[in-house]
Amino acid sequence: MVASRKPIDWKEFDTFLRFVGCEFKRAKGDHRIYTRKGLRRPIVVPRHKPLPWFVVRNNLRVLELSLDDFDTIRAQM
Repeated sequence: MVASRKPIDWKEFDTFLRFVGCEFKRAKGDHRIYTRKGLRRPIVVPRHKPLPWFVVRNNLRVLELSLDDFDTIRAQM
């Protein structure tokens, strides 16, 4: 499941977020902030290499996307 997933670079997650309609708003320290109309709260992405999976999962929850949705969308990019 998640433990067997390959690490993802924050830049790859940035590309994913832009693909699903998020807009980069600002950076604060090593964190990048994204918004999209209809989100409960902003998406916050630290610039870590590799990006911890709990960050990906938490942000997918805000986007109301599942891990399967994430994989499907990444395959389309």
